[in-house]
Amino acid sequence: MPVFDSQTIQLIIIAVAALSVVIQAIVLIAILMSVRKAAHSIQEEIKELRASVMPVIFSTSEFITRVAPKIETTTHDVAEIVQGSKVRIAALESTVNEILTRLHYQTARIDGMVTDALDTVDRVGGYVTETVAKPVRQISGLVAAAKAIVDALNTPTPPAPQG
Repeated sequence: MPVFDSQTIQLIIIAVAALSVVIQAIVLIAILMSVRKAAHSIQEEIKELRASVMPVIFSTSEFITRVAPKIETTTHDVAEIVQGSKVRIAALESTVNEILTRLHYQTARIDGMVTDALDTVDRVGGYVTETVAKPVRQISGLVAAAKAIVDALNTPTPPAPQG
């Protein structure tokens, strides 16, 4: 068995360390190349995305710039219409309330008048019934009495029994 002296062992360790440093350098260079390639690919994708998105952003910006004053004017006009409508609705509500109050008053008046008229008709009907019915009953009684008398006088007398 060969015995290595310390110098040989040190030389082997240094060679292994140097070899590992070289392998690490190669791996790092490979990683660097992959990262550069990925970065380049990402830059290309970003350029394509920017090329397709930027026109949309610019046109949207231009659209908002053109439309913003019109929206502002329309909003102001709508606010004025709403305010005017509120004033008109308040006036209309006041008028409707006044009409309803008058209608309620007139309805109460008409109800009172109709009630009074019906009460008067009822009293007149009772009076007429009492005034007409009493003489009619008296006349009916007299006519019935006269008829009974006439019937009694017209009935032949029965022959007397002979016996």
